[in-house]
Parts: sequence; C-alpha cells; structure tokens
Amino acid sequence: MEKKDLKSLNYDQLQQELLAMGEKTFRARQMYQWFHEKLADTPQDMSNLPQALKNRLAQEYVCTDLEILEVLTSATDGTQKFLFRLADGNVIESVLMRYHHGNSVCISSQVGCRMGCRFCASTLGGLTRNLLPGEMLDQIYKIQKYSNERVSNLVVMGTGEPLDNYENLLQFIHMLSDEHGLHISQRNITVSTCGIVPRMYDLAKEKLQITLALSLHASTQEKRTKLMPIALKYELEEVLAACRNYFEKTGRRLTFEYSLVSNVNDSQEDAKRLAALIGKINCHVNLIPVNPIKEREFVQPDRRAAEQFRAKLERAGVNATIRRTLGEDVNASCGQLRKSYMDTQEKKGQA
Repeated sequence: MEKKDLKSLNYDQLQQELLAMGEKTFRARQMYQWFHEKLADTPQDMSNLPQALKNRLAQEYVCTDLEILEVLTSATDGTQKFLFRLADGNVIESVLMRYHHGNSVCISSQVGCRMGCRFCASTLGGLTRNLLPGEMLDQIYKIQKYSNERVSNLVVMGTGEPLDNYENLLQFIHMLSDEHGLHISQRNITVSTCGIVPRMYDLAKEKLQITLALSLHASTQEKRTKLMPIALKYELEEVLAACRNYFEKTGRRLTFEYSLVSNVNDSQEDAKRLAALIGKINCHVNLIPVNPIKEREFVQPDRRAAEQFRAKLERAGVNATIRRTLGEDVNASCGQLRKSYMDTQEKKGQA
C-alpha cells in the first residue's frame, strides 16, 4: 500500500490520521503549524513532538522534502531559477521573480507535460507524473526559506498543465490560501491552462477567487491547432465559452496569454482578429515574445512588431501589455532548465 504524504494532507485529513493513530487532536495543530507556517522539512524538525511519534510517522508515512539541485541567479534582474529533485529522482523547476509589488513564484504542477504545445520546452519529454499537493507547496516553502523573503504572489504556470492534475491542484490552492498556512490570498494566485474545457467548467463551480489564465496564442482555430494540439479536441469557441462562464460564475477577470511568434501569429491582421474574438470578454491580454528553444524554429518578433500588436489591441478597446522579460540569462522560461539538466544527465550516461 502506498504511503500517504504528510505535507499533502490538509488540516482535517491530518487530524483524522493522527486520531487513527491514537494521538490527541492538538498534535495535528502542532504538526500543521510546523509544516505550513514554520516550514519544517520533516517531523524530525518538530521540537515539541515526542520522539516516539516522530519515529512512527517516519515508518508509516512519507514526507515531501524537495532537494535543491541548482539555483541560477540572473545578472540582469535578480530572477532566480530553482531546480528541485523529488524523492523518486525526477526533477522539476520553479522561478522566483521580484517585483515592486512583491515576490512572485512560478511553480510546476507536473513532471513533464503531455499537452504538446509547440513553443514550450516543458512538453518535449512528455508527461512523467502528476505532482502531489505537498510537492507543489514545497517548491514555495523551499524558495521562501532559501531567499529569506516572503512570497506574496503565485502562478501555476511552470512545467505541466495544472488542470490535468485537477484534484491535487484544488487541494494545493486551498492549503496555500488557508489561514493556518502561508495564507496567500486567492486573488494573488493565477492558474494557467491550455484549455481543458470540462475542467474549466469544474473550476468555475468551485467559485475560487483565483485568476484563470488561458494560453490562447492564436486568433483562429486553424492557427491554434498548428501551435497547440489541445485545439484538436476543443474548438476555439468552446474554450472561449468556458472563459465567459468562468467570469460569470466568479466575477474574476480572465487573462489571455498570447505568445508572439514572428511571421506566425504577430501580424496586424492577427491583432485585429484577436480583438474581435475576445473584445466582449472582461479580460487582460498578456503578450509574450516567444522564447526560442533549439528543438523548434520559432523566432521572437522585434520590439517594434510587439508594440504595434499591443497598440492595435488597445485601439480596439482590449487591455494588453507586453510581458516584461525576466531571467533570460538563466533559462527562466518553462521547462528550459529541466530540459538542460536532463540532456546533461543523458550525455553523462552515454559517456
């Protein structure tokens, strides 16, 4: 029988586990505080727990404790890229970005990804497995401890498709925003999806106050299909209908992520079509000059083309910004550091 991960249990679940062990309920309060406020790595770090209980927990449970393999710090803007090793030897990555309004962390939700988006390094090796809630939380905890700085904003936009790991994602969000944990406001949490329509409707029913970001990347079904295989399953209008439903159910403005690829989707005609497509949706468009990866031939548009695209949207009444590029010198884009590490390990194995 697979052992449960202590760090993935919410307060009620942890309490039930300890009661089943014959422990008093106050032990659950102690342990939850140690894990999610004091950011203890394992029960062995909990000074007010009896050693006998620590030993039993070590025998009957597992406890997520990510190992920091590498930290790369940008010389230009201080952005830090973290490479973590999981207990099973797999590696994931996260990014710490510092803004004037606070520190933001971008985390991974899966080991690899099966969505196949053609401009993304995360998907090149396919999907290995989902991350547990504790493995998502511990990325933030380790970064906060390493930097000794408070994390106030969170984006689930690293390796993986969050809505492809739906139940674990929900548990993670509730635990992260829980007043007994880091208590990050749900309004400061953004979850990105390539457009898994049924899960978008499910998420709307939860009535969370998180921001939903749709990876749109095209103004027509034909272009989106060429860039994103998920478009073969869900038509563009189906995805946008799910976006409108999300706003109706939650009142939360949508974000549309749009990677600008030179001579693919960055023309003035593309901007015109995009404005017509989403103009009636309460939204913000985040324009992202694509990050080139060696496995693809996509080219980043120049700054002038990106500005012209943004201006076209603005004139049509669509709020849009060009994402400030951070950490380019440390492979800060999704999947790049993990892919680089895996390539290096493979070469070592062949040597």
